[in-house]
Amino acid sequence: MTQNAIFPDLKDKSVFITGGGSGIGAFLTDGFMKQGANVSFVQRSDASAFCDEMEAKHGRRPFFQTCDISDIPALKQCLAKAAAHQGPITALINNAANDARHATQEVTEEFWDQSQAINLKSYFFACQAVIDGMRTSGGGAIVNMTSISYMMGNTGYPSYTTANSGINGMTRSLAREFGPEKIRVNALAPGWVLTDKQKEQWVTPEAIAAHVDRQCLKETLAPEDIVDAVLFLSSNASRMMTGQSMVVDGGVVVSG
Repeated sequence: MTQNAIFPDLKDKSVFITGGGSGIGAFLTDGFMKQGANVSFVQRSDASAFCDEMEAKHGRRPFFQTCDISDIPALKQCLAKAAAHQGPITALINNAANDARHATQEVTEEFWDQSQAINLKSYFFACQAVIDGMRTSGGGAIVNMTSISYMMGNTGYPSYTTANSGINGMTRSLAREFGPEKIRVNALAPGWVLTDKQKEQWVTPEAIAAHVDRQCLKETLAPEDIVDAVLFLSSNASRMMTGQSMVVDGGVVVSG
């Protein structure tokens, strides 16, 4: 599958992606680099091999830092270093998340707090950290990755779906607060995207068949299917779109 959309204003844009070296995030890093953007990303595991791959493919290297995004001071420090390296961040993609399965009766306070720290708290403080740079740059775009899981009322990960819903409320409030400064904030809700992690841990022939049966479009979603939507929300092509939640799920849920 190849990316078709070209957004000229993304060339040389300073982009920061959480979880940008694996899963959907790796495809986002690749997608922005194809546009000529300057990409920084963080993730917990070492992404040196992926950076080597991107350098060989694009002729330049993304700026990678190891970071546990639930450590807010460390996340803010990484954002500051990225801005110093490539200029103020004008496109922030809050992508990293943890959708580990869990039963309600087994959730401890410690697990709940850690889940919210990864899936919601880090999003808010990353947004907070880039606002000043976007102000001085005359505007910017934030894309908060959520999920259709909460829209479907899925069971099996209530802390995760709670955070997903919270991301949408946060997105709308920040869009309203910072819109006058030309800072746009939108959410993107993917459906069941078959990343390597999903295939290894949760995909079964029966489960994926049942899910595709709920879709209007009878094909499974790949990480590449999310890239163009994120690029669109980050570019001037969506300059009058903010406070919205865009769904890319093959037609499972209905929004609006």
